[in-house]
Amino acid sequence: MNSMPASIAFSDVLIGIDDTDNLTSRGTGFRARELETLLTTRGLARVRGITRYQLLVDPRISYTSHNSSLCLSMEIEPARIDDVTDFCRDYLARESAPGSDAGLCVAERTGLDSELLAYGGRAKREVLTQEIATELAARRGIFLEGLTGDHGGIIGALAAVGLRATEGDGRFVWLPGIRDLSGAMVAEALCHTTDIDEIRSVTGGHVSGRDRIDTSPWPRPVLIEGRAVLLVQQAEENDARIDWRLAPKELVKRY
Repeated sequence: MNSMPASIAFSDVLIGIDDTDNLTSRGTGFRARELETLLTTRGLARVRGITRYQLLVDPRISYTSHNSSLCLSMEIEPARIDDVTDFCRDYLARESAPGSDAGLCVAERTGLDSELLAYGGRAKREVLTQEIATELAARRGIFLEGLTGDHGGIIGALAAVGLRATEGDGRFVWLPGIRDLSGAMVAEALCHTTDIDEIRSVTGGHVSGRDRIDTSPWPRPVLIEGRAVLLVQQAEENDARIDWRLAPKELVKRY
């Protein structure tokens, strides 16, 4: 458990990372989750969740496999933001795969404006450049740095922060408790033991607190209006063990 003192006023910080991998290495999602573990065990930050963002797939864009980037949402003591930035920089510079173009973005959520949020949306629709990302970060006083290769990951790292700040985009690859789940669970217990805020039927049906949810293979909540929402679909009528199954990955991938 995170032992950071509860009495301290924390800063709400978003950390975007992108392009840390190659075709044979661990993916950027793994690196984001490992960063969460390291920051937590060292008492540097209280990570609230890690979200994944699908950016534009276009032959003009250099990416490893899917052109996705990740954002860690966390609380940090204001005096330790530079320490966390240095830790993330050193970790990614050391652990990013050969041939990667890793980028790192660190921004306090307070003060993030519509231009940055719009930039995140543009990265899902347009081919952007490092110059656009660098100029925007400089104008807004946001830390943005390339760490390996040609530094192209700064484009997606900044986009991940902008998209996370909208509170309505992305799916969680890590949320406290979700990777410890297996099998069927009662809905209210599922929310109680994780940071899932809501369980919602994809067809609009009501999910009661006593309904049984099959959590296999593992839940992928999505971010909707600032809430971690687990999407489910009704189980087959002949399945007496459960009432709901997780929504198909193909549907969840739209977020």
